[in-house]
Amino acid sequence: MQLLSLISFMDLNQWMVLLMFIVFIVMLFRGVPVAYGLVGVSLVFIVLAEFLLDPNKDAINEYILYDDTRIEYRKLFANSGRFFGGVIQNPVLVALPMFIFMGLMLDQSGVAQRMMRSMQVLFGALRGGLALSVMLIGIILAASTGVVGASVVLLGVMGMPTMMKQGYSPVIATGTIAASGTLGILIPPSIMLVIMSDQLAISLGDLFMGALFPGLLLGALYIIYIIVYGLIKPDAMPLPVDKEPVTMAIVIETALSVVPPLALILVVLGSIFTGFATPTEASGLGALGATLLAIMNRKLHGRTFLDVMRQTLNTSGYIIGIFIAANFFAYVLRLYGGDAIIKNLVLGSFEDKHMVVLFILLIIFMLGFLLDWIEITLIIMPLMLPVILSLGLEVNGYGVVDTPEVVWFAILVAVTLQTSFLTPPVGFALFYLKGVCPPGVTLGHIYRGVIPFVLLQLTGLFIVFEFPALVTWLPAVAYGN
Repeated sequence: MQLLSLISFMDLNQWMVLLMFIVFIVMLFRGVPVAYGLVGVSLVFIVLAEFLLDPNKDAINEYILYDDTRIEYRKLFANSGRFFGGVIQNPVLVALPMFIFMGLMLDQSGVAQRMMRSMQVLFGALRGGLALSVMLIGIILAASTGVVGASVVLLGVMGMPTMMKQGYSPVIATGTIAASGTLGILIPPSIMLVIMSDQLAISLGDLFMGALFPGLLLGALYIIYIIVYGLIKPDAMPLPVDKEPVTMAIVIETALSVVPPLALILVVLGSIFTGFATPTEASGLGALGATLLAIMNRKLHGRTFLDVMRQTLNTSGYIIGIFIAANFFAYVLRLYGGDAIIKNLVLGSFEDKHMVVLFILLIIFMLGFLLDWIEITLIIMPLMLPVILSLGLEVNGYGVVDTPEVVWFAILVAVTLQTSFLTPPVGFALFYLKGVCPPGVTLGHIYRGVIPFVLLQLTGLFIVFEFPALVTWLPAVAYGN
């Protein structure tokens, strides 16, 4: 009855906001590309606004000009430069293609393959040692690439055949690879954090440092789960038949294989944390470092370099295209007063401000079943920013971090969005992995394998929610000094 009562009081603007989202989601399910769907829906509802929108509504965006009851389209066209130029000229977003290039180049450098070979021997005598090797490599790759697709495919190609040959259960094997590969979206440098920094107008350095402890926390939860799983179900992770003895030479080889990517992480994140370089400048250092690693390992050839450049261009163009389309979509949404409507709707859901935050995270978690993290970040995050700012959340920034409640909220959303890679039907990590799995490994195995890791992600989300200092303490210490 309450729902019917709410619907009965919805005015024309509220119906239009609801219809915009519904039409957009329907177009996605029809297979329409995201950018085309955003622009197409926006154009249709711009035309509808000409005939249906009441310009006297308080929720109307004050920057839209009207001629009596008609929309002044000259203002809309005048803002076209903001849709395109505001994105292209943003210095923070320069880091986006650089970090993508860095991740793709590391994928070609042979660093991960060398780590896998050495760690397999080092941890081979342990129960679940191969799974631990995959997880540790996933954490290192996450901190050095930030590209989920590359990490999942690389770990799948390297680890899946060996795990199947050793007799691992397909469920634990696929779950381990998919979960470890998705850490790249959270542990800095992460392209999602770069986009969040732009959308929420907060420091990228704060986000990078704030995400470090939550990312390592998730990695620790994964490792504990693998160890416990091996103790409870030893048949699912059998020991290798031909164990190779661990010698000092193997330990040294493992250390040498880990040093190059760790050095690259130190250069990129260390230069940001110490203030030696801005995040944009650090992304350039990372791209250069990844190229040097590929040269040192004799993996860089002319064709390889061109392939990496082409993939970087395609991925960056895809994201920037959605950026521009999402700006247009948000502009039209504000025309209908969508930001004010959503703000009032969310704030009116619960009286307790922390319950409001949990409600937002629940919405984002549910959207992760249907939408990619890019659409959620570009469309939903700017709409939720006024809500978070109006709640008056008491998050300790230690007198150093600007708007600590926004930084904390951004990391909570980042942890939540990480689950979107593992939740069907749009869990991209699942399909990345399925494409490189050996015959006999089905989507059913992958779905069952990722369920425990999704629960672990939600556990990590709850811990970060209860202890905001995990996010704000490190940026405060770095900048406070």
